[in-house]
Amino acid sequence: MTSMTRRMMLASATAMTAAPLWAQSTTEDSSTEGAAEGISMRFSGDIVLGNPDAEVTVVEYASFTCPHCRRFHEGPYKQLEAEYIDTGKIKFVYREVFFDPQGLWAAMLARCAGQDRYMMIADMIYAQQSEWPVRDDPGRTAANLKKMGLVAGMDGETVDACFADRPFAKSLVATYQENATADNINSTPSFVINGRTYGNMNYAELSGIIDDALGS
Repeated sequence: MTSMTRRMMLASATAMTAAPLWAQSTTEDSSTEGAAEGISMRFSGDIVLGNPDAEVTVVEYASFTCPHCRRFHEGPYKQLEAEYIDTGKIKFVYREVFFDPQGLWAAMLARCAGQDRYMMIADMIYAQQSEWPVRDDPGRTAANLKKMGLVAGMDGETVDACFADRPFAKSLVATYQENATADNINSTPSFVINGRTYGNMNYAELSGIIDDALGS
């Protein structure tokens, strides 16, 4: 993508910070205290896997509505997980990119499930990528995402409260914008390996760069 496209990505993300349409109250008398309390129970920081003290850090930037990201997670990511993450060779950081409201809402669902269930729900979101996002029907999108949350052990009230948390949505978008600008992210999936940004690549290329960084 061009730098203009990236600016458009960041600008469009700013418009996503309202709660999903289906979750908005018909009145504006919701408790500020309740919203603040809700966000304190959720996390908008990095999703970190592997060895937090590893000498090599691999950051993936991905969108839940990106087909290339889905293909990476269905294939190369599984190899990366087995060979480098689970073995403690690297610190792996997963960061969401928001092309559209649907991707933001999916990220909110995964995060509201808790860090221990995040990747499980992420796998479900990617696996059903052709089914759950309904571009012109937020209600159906909500129902589809909610089903995944219920399957993962969340209760309906928790999912509804998650989607309605505007401060939480704003914090995710702000974090995305800050990180994407700092790392010069222009497309997804993108990878930052020990501070250097790379575009999408096959697993052989990715593992080769990691091995060089490991000195192996």
